[in-house]
Amino acid sequence: MTVFSPPRHRFTELRHVPLQCELDGSVAKMRGWGFIEPEWWRNYLHIHSFYEVCYAFAGRGIFRIDQADVPVQAGDVFVARPGRPHEIVSDDVAPLGIYFWSYTLIPPAQQPTGEIGELLRRFRSGAHVANAAPAMARTLALMTEEVTTRAPGYVTVLQGLLAKLLIDTARAVTDMPDAPPADMARLTDDASLLARDIQRYLQDNYARSIAMRDIAAQVHLSERHTRRLFQQVTGQTIKQYLTAYRLQIAAQSLLDPRLSIADVAQACGYRDVRYFITLFRRHTGQTPDAFRRHGGTEFLGSTEG
Repeated sequence: MTVFSPPRHRFTELRHVPLQCELDGSVAKMRGWGFIEPEWWRNYLHIHSFYEVCYAFAGRGIFRIDQADVPVQAGDVFVARPGRPHEIVSDDVAPLGIYFWSYTLIPPAQQPTGEIGELLRRFRSGAHVANAAPAMARTLALMTEEVTTRAPGYVTVLQGLLAKLLIDTARAVTDMPDAPPADMARLTDDASLLARDIQRYLQDNYARSIAMRDIAAQVHLSERHTRRLFQQVTGQTIKQYLTAYRLQIAAQSLLDPRLSIADVAQACGYRDVRYFITLFRRHTGQTPDAFRRHGGTEFLGSTEG
C-alpha cells in the first residue's frame, strides 16, 4: 500500500480553514500559514502585533531579532513575539526552507491554574527565541496531509494538531525550571522575586482597574516601597509596564474584525475609549482603526546584513 505524502507547499492550504483553540483559558487565533522553498531569500526588518513562528526543514540562515543574529538550521523552530523587530536571511550556500505560521494569543482575564497556563505565561514573556525541535516536522506533515485530503473529520483532527503545535512551540523556547530546594530559594534575590510577583499580578489582572494599594498588598510592602522596588529591578515604572502589556494585548485583539474598538479597550482595562485611542496612537504612531487596516505588520526598512 502506497502512503500518500502531499507536497510540503500544500501546507499553505491551511489558510482556508478557520482555526483557533483554547489552552487553559488563553485563546489562540490563527492568522496565516506560509511556506518558503530552500532558496536564497530575505524578508527585511519588520514587526508584528502577533506571534510569528518558523520551522526550518532545510538549510540554514540567520534569524535577526532585537539586533542579535541567531543562527538557525534544519530542525530548528524560531519565534518572533509581538513588537519584536526581526528579519530572516537565508544562507546562499545551504538555502533555508521554512514553514511559518502566525497567530494572536490572548491571555485569560482570570489567572490560569493549570500547567499549560503557566507554560503560556512564561512563553509570552520569555526571551528565548530559537531551539531544536526536530519532532515538529511530523506534526507539520500531518497537518499538511489532513488539509490536502480533507477526509471526514479533518477539521477536528486539525484542531487537535494545532493545540499540539502551539504547545510544542512554547515548550521549545520556554524554560520551565523545577521548583528549587528551600535552601536555594532563600538565596534567590528577594527584590527580583517580588518584582516578578508584581509582574504576574499585573498580567493576571490587566483587564480590570488596578489600584496601587492592591499591588502593594500582594507583596506586603508600602505603596512607595513597591513603586521603588519595581522600577529598580525592571527599569520601568509599574504604570509603564502595565500600559505596555495592555497595549500589546490590545494590538492583538484589534486584528479580530468582530471586536469593536470599544470592546478591545474595555477588555484591556480601559473604560474611556477616547483615552484608549489617544494612548494607543501615542505608543504606536497609529490610531487603532489605522492599525487594524494595516493588519498589524510594519516594515521598518531594509538593513545591511
